[in-house]
Formats: sequence, structure tokens, C-alpha cells
Amino acid sequence: MALLEVKNLGISFGGLRAVDGFHISIEKGRLYGLIGPNGAGKTTVFNMLTGVYTPDCGVIRLDGTEITGKKTIDINKAGIARTFQNIRLFKDQSVLDNVKIGLHNEMTYSTLTGILRLPRYRKVEADMNEKAMELLKVFHLDEKAEYLSSNLPYGDQRKLEIARALATNPKLLLLDEPAAGMNPNETKELMETIHFVRDTFDMTVLLIEHDMKLVFGICEELTVLNFGQVLAEGSTSSVLNDPQVIKAYLGE
Repeated sequence: MALLEVKNLGISFGGLRAVDGFHISIEKGRLYGLIGPNGAGKTTVFNMLTGVYTPDCGVIRLDGTEITGKKTIDINKAGIARTFQNIRLFKDQSVLDNVKIGLHNEMTYSTLTGILRLPRYRKVEADMNEKAMELLKVFHLDEKAEYLSSNLPYGDQRKLEIARALATNPKLLLLDEPAAGMNPNETKELMETIHFVRDTFDMTVLLIEHDMKLVFGICEELTVLNFGQVLAEGSTSSVLNDPQVIKAYLGE
């Protein structure tokens, strides 16, 4: 059974069909890419998968459970986490606190316990600090734990956003153009990081990306969107050699 199974997903905005009949099937542990020209509907698909938008048709199943139309927080609890093309960190919070925010699903004390700083609160906070620091070590950010996130170099901000997403303990990690704005060295390091995350956390990854070098270096399978519809799907090499894809996406 596929970890993520999407069938006939669609949505319209003001009479314009933004995504129509989208489908995808991703097995556990795969590194999967969603590519296509600007405006093809890729981020709209991510927004439907994560509850930002409610599709007007279709079915989304995660690990056999239907999550279509659920709230974002419930989808996150079910096991989907994401990052964004434009980095969304809590810039007035420390690096450590950004990751701790991602651990919100593990907060098991009451509001009163938190206000009074009772022993239960102190234990949960200590456990969250430990887990957050373990994640920061994975991304070599532990020595910057007390920095304001806004003071991190751009590449480290990307890493921090991924670390925060992983803190929610997802089954599926969605990365929306993770290499955007990176220089070649940062992109190479990101590729290594994504492979490490998949192998270390037994993670399934779906990413949107325009950097074709990263696509070749990361993705085992691809789906290509064009004008909101699936143009091609399959192994990375076969898809990127498809004449339709070359014409629509590569402009040749």
C-alpha cells in the first residue's frame, strides 16, 4: 500500500481550474519530485495536501487513512509536514525555540500546569529541549541554538525549517523549492542533507523543485504538472526524456 495515494484531485479559483484530475502514488521511503512550469499548480497541490486549500473533488489518503479536507493541524498530526518556498521561520525566536514549536504535538500538560510551572511542565520542557537539540545536531545547528533564527545564514535557515518540520514526527515531508536562493555549494549540501534525512528518519519526501541538478541528484520518481494536469509520471530518467516534458517544461 502506498504511503500517499491521491486520486482525481481538483480545485478552481474564480472559475479558473487551477488543478484538475491530479493523481499521485508514493511508496514509503521514496524521494519523489513534483515539477512543472511556473503556474502549473504545484504549490496549489501542496496546499491541498496540507489543508491550506480544500479541494472541490478527489481523495487524499495517507497511510490508508483519508485526510481530504481536514484542517492543517489535523493533517500535521496525521503525519504530513512541509516547508515553504519563502522561508517561514519565527524570526524573533531562537533557533532552539523554532524547533520546539514543531514539537507542539508532544505538549501533554494543561494550560494551568504551564502557568504555574508545575513539575509536569518542567519535565515536558526538559524533554522537548533534549529532542530539539538532537534535531539541531543532525543539521549542525546545535552550536547556534541560542541565535535568533533571523541571524542565521540563508542556507542554515533552510535547514532550520526542515528541522522544525521533522520535529512534528511526520511520515511524509513536503519540501517546496528547498534549493531556492541557494548557491551551488549550499545546494550540494542540501542534497546530502535530504538523503541523510530519508535514511536516518526512514522518511518519505515529496519535493517541488526547479533546480534540475538537484532533481537528478535527489528524485527517484517524478510527476510533471502542466496547466494543472498531470503531463507525465514515472522514473526520473524516463520522465525527463519524455518529448512532451521536454517541450512543455524545458522549452525545447
